[in-house]
Amino acid sequence: MPAPRFVVWMFSVGMMVLGAGVVSGQEFPNKPIRMVTSPPGGGADFASRLIAQGLSGPLGQQVIVDNRGGIIPMEIVSKAPTDGYTLLLSASLWLTPLLQNTPYDPVRDFSPITLVGNSPNVLVVHPSLPVKSVRELIALAKARPGELNYATTGRGSGAQLAGELLKSMAGVNIVGVPYKGTGPAFSDMIAGRVQMMIPPAGSIMPHVKSGKLRALAVTSARPSTLLPELPTVAASGLPGYETVSNTGIFAPAKTPAPIVERLNRETIRFLHTTEAKKTFLSRSIEAVGSSPEEFAAIIKSEMAKMGKVIKDAGIEAD
Repeated sequence: MPAPRFVVWMFSVGMMVLGAGVVSGQEFPNKPIRMVTSPPGGGADFASRLIAQGLSGPLGQQVIVDNRGGIIPMEIVSKAPTDGYTLLLSASLWLTPLLQNTPYDPVRDFSPITLVGNSPNVLVVHPSLPVKSVRELIALAKARPGELNYATTGRGSGAQLAGELLKSMAGVNIVGVPYKGTGPAFSDMIAGRVQMMIPPAGSIMPHVKSGKLRALAVTSARPSTLLPELPTVAASGLPGYETVSNTGIFAPAKTPAPIVERLNRETIRFLHTTEAKKTFLSRSIEAVGSSPEEFAAIIKSEMAKMGKVIKDAGIEAD
């Protein structure tokens, strides 16, 4: 016997309401969330574990960190279901395709959730170099083209990109000296075999505080909470200069907006807590928290700026 039309209608309406609830994020999450990131020990791993801990309570589900090497985290998340249960935390998603061929597109294949935080680099010189400001360094480099050098920590590293951006914007010829890792680079910097470097703030500041190196400026657009005593490169001789290491969270492209908004809201709430800010600062990261739209704009701007630097300097990843 056919079901009464009223029953069929009620069933259809019920299914529509249930579906709307899932799409709107009301049923999300109802199982553990996987956050894929880089191998253990680095800044991204640290940020992933801190955020996973901070989100598990408010979301009512465990957030599990999955460490993978190379570009595997990006590949996994770019191909994952668009249900919000597989996320990516990365500081290199949008830069890697500028240096090598990748099976993913950083804009097409991902939905930005939020900028977690950033960390500036620091322009340091050996104390024997007769400069105490960015302006004096640029003047010396122009007076002695090709004679000054700077240390890099691998092709495509943040230190190299920061150095090449400075060269391009200042119009100076400073020779890059490649090193395999920060350890050998720091050793030669301290020994005076290379004259300048623009490494991450957290790793170099102990050598600055000991007097072995001289810090001239930070590379962020505004003075950094990490190093409030230092001016920015932009304000001390090179207007418009900015380069920082940005770390953010992503979902696969086309993840429903309500799910992205829920993840964004809870992540920002955690990042703005006093304890989270303090813990991030202990690892030389300034917690930020942004809207998905703001983060997407930052990514596009970074790709345009650094893409030109990489192309002009002929940089390729190791």
